Amino acid sequence: MNASDVRDALSAVTEDLVDRVKRAAQGRAPAPRVAEGAPGTVGSVFRINLSQGGVPKLPVAEARVTRDGIVGDRQRYPVFHGGPERAVSLYALEVIERVRAEGHPIEPGSTGENVTVAGVDWRLLAPGSRLAVGPEVVLEITGYAAPCATIKSSFADGRFKRISQKVNPGESRLYTRVLSEGRIAAGDEVRVLDVGERPEAGHSGETLSGGTPPAATESV
Repeated sequence: MNASDVRDALSAVTEDLVDRVKRAAQGRAPAPRVAEGAPGTVGSVFRINLSQGGVPKLPVAEARVTRDGIVGDRQRYPVFHGGPERAVSLYALEVIERVRAEGHPIEPGSTGENVTVAGVDWRLLAPGSRLAVGPEVVLEITGYAAPCATIKSSFADGRFKRISQKVNPGESRLYTRVLSEGRIAAGDEVRVLDVGERPEAGHSGETLSGGTPPAATESV
């Protein structure tokens, strides 16, 4: 283990301790740990998706993940997407396939997720959940990505709200912050480290700061 690895490991431990102190101060329980190998908690990176702005995002074999996002990926309207609290977006291959089976022309990357994940039970995940992606990267879910008209071409009759957390809980894309930087590659293991807290009743937890992008066919 080199000095950089040690720094990243210490950073991840520090983030965990800070989170637990904050939760204790607020009278909240620590995020529940997940038993190693529990059903639905281990999967893999099916695809890494990047673009220079807009959708679809296209596949790459590997990429470097930083606290500002994935190197080589851009958003046309950063006020609506991206930034440290929305650095990497995730979506489940199984949800994509389920939605496609309903007749929607959705594909991996077509709704703008950076990482398409296979084998993880998406219903387990909520804001506060943490995932290890490959041997280096650790992500923490910060919120559900609210769909907008940018991605309507992935849906029959443009019904992009099909993947809204408000409409179909547990079938939304997820935003994450980066706790530990590093490289990821297609085929890397994805492990759920702990689970977060479900939004309170009546609150979807969806995140899309600033409203709807000015051009419905651009962004993400």
